[in-house]
Amino acid sequence: MFASRQLTSIARRSFSTSVAANATKVAVLGAAGGIGQPLSLLLKQSTLIDHLSLYDIVNTPGVAADLSHINTPSKVTGHVPENDGLKEALVDANVVVIPAGVPRKPGMTRDDLFKTNAGIVRDLATAAAKYCPKAHMLIISNPVNSTVPIVAEVFKKAGVYDPRRIFGVSTLDVVRASRFVSEVKSDIDPSTAVTVIGGHSGTTIIPILSKVQPSKKFTQEELDALTHRIQFGGDEVVKAKAGTGSATLSMAFAGARFALNVLEATVAGKAGIVTPTYVSLEADPEGGKVVKGETDNLEYFASNVELGPEGVKKILPIGDISEFEKKLLAEAIPQLKSNVQKGVEFVSA
Repeated sequence: MFASRQLTSIARRSFSTSVAANATKVAVLGAAGGIGQPLSLLLKQSTLIDHLSLYDIVNTPGVAADLSHINTPSKVTGHVPENDGLKEALVDANVVVIPAGVPRKPGMTRDDLFKTNAGIVRDLATAAAKYCPKAHMLIISNPVNSTVPIVAEVFKKAGVYDPRRIFGVSTLDVVRASRFVSEVKSDIDPSTAVTVIGGHSGTTIIPILSKVQPSKKFTQEELDALTHRIQFGGDEVVKAKAGTGSATLSMAFAGARFALNVLEATVAGKAGIVTPTYVSLEADPEGGKVVKGETDNLEYFASNVELGPEGVKKILPIGDISEFEKKLLAEAIPQLKSNVQKGVEFVSA
């Protein structure tokens, strides 16, 4: 059913895992949209979820009714703004996934989406801080480099900030990197994990191709082409859809994969789950200090993170990378600083 063995494997593990004694509620905010619907469909298949709570400004009851016919254990509810719908969607949520926002159009960058999506994310984060302050927040809405700091600042203002529980979902960059590398090197399995660090926008996306396993040598031409395609893969989809949408299906796949990883670590208690995600480096003071030293004291960064019961357990160092990758990192750092500051200033304005 799934397009990748990676998500299939995660889903199968979820199917075979006993549900925790306490009911697990996952809220998807923006559930009627192009990402939200397929994302919710994928999440409906996991037995780690007892209650799948869907919220959007329109159409969510219909989406929920449709998904509720699927014969997996979780109940599905649909909520709209009327009758305290956002509150009802969020109360007692363990995980909140936010794909809400406007999609990209031809010629748009993720940063072009800032003005609209920043306000949407701020308002949803404000509600989450009030109604489910201990939930794990998974932010998909672009630009992630700025929207994650927005959520953090909202939670700080509300006095409920825990950096271990706020994540930027950069998994699509990992999914694309794995797929694109396999197309260049035919003996690499498409499910092979490729580490991607930095951020989740254009040249802040830094694939660490020097560490692809099994070890492979790429020509400089291959490195240049692969890196550019991974960084701007979303443009391929926007162009191919000719103004009708952006990368919704692949993003839903990536979002579901990350959400299931979080559920496995926090609900099922599975140890040793490591995946790149964009987080505050405060989430792990020890590991974050190392990464800050590697990145000119950045506050937020996508790096390999070990997940645990509280969310972020350990932030892993960048370590040895190639000269080509060091150059990419040096070029990305000023942009990442600017993106973070933009998010912080939006909340404080």
